Amino acid sequence: MPLPAEFSELEPYLAWDLATEPERYAKRLASSMEEMQAYYDAAFPLLEDAIAYLDKFPLDDLPEEARTLMHLMQSLVMVSFPVEVWKQPRVPDSGAAYLDVTVEPVV
Repeated sequence: MPLPAEFSELEPYLAWDLATEPERYAKRLASSMEEMQAYYDAAFPLLEDAIAYLDKFPLDDLPEEARTLMHLMQSLVMVSFPVEVWKQPRVPDSGAAYLDVTVEPVV
C-alpha cells in the first residue's frame, strides 16, 4: 500500500485504504470519534492536492500509489459528516435504515 511521496504523512492512516463503500462504512462504525478526527485532521488539508494528483491519471488505469491515495480520500469523505456535523459515527435518527452501494468507480 504505497503512497506517492508527497502524501507520505498519511502513512499512519493506511488502515483507511479501503476499496469499497461497505468496507469504509464498517470502518467508520468501528472507529471512535477521536480516531476519525485524527484521520480527518491529517487528510483534509491534503484533499485539493490529492485531487490534483489523481486527475493526472485515467480512473480505470490508476497506478497502485494513486489508487491507495484515492481510497484514502474516499475514506475522508466517509468520515467528514461524522466529524463536521453529527459528532458521532452513525447517521442520527436513521434507525435501522441503510443504503448499499452496488457499483464502485474502481476497486
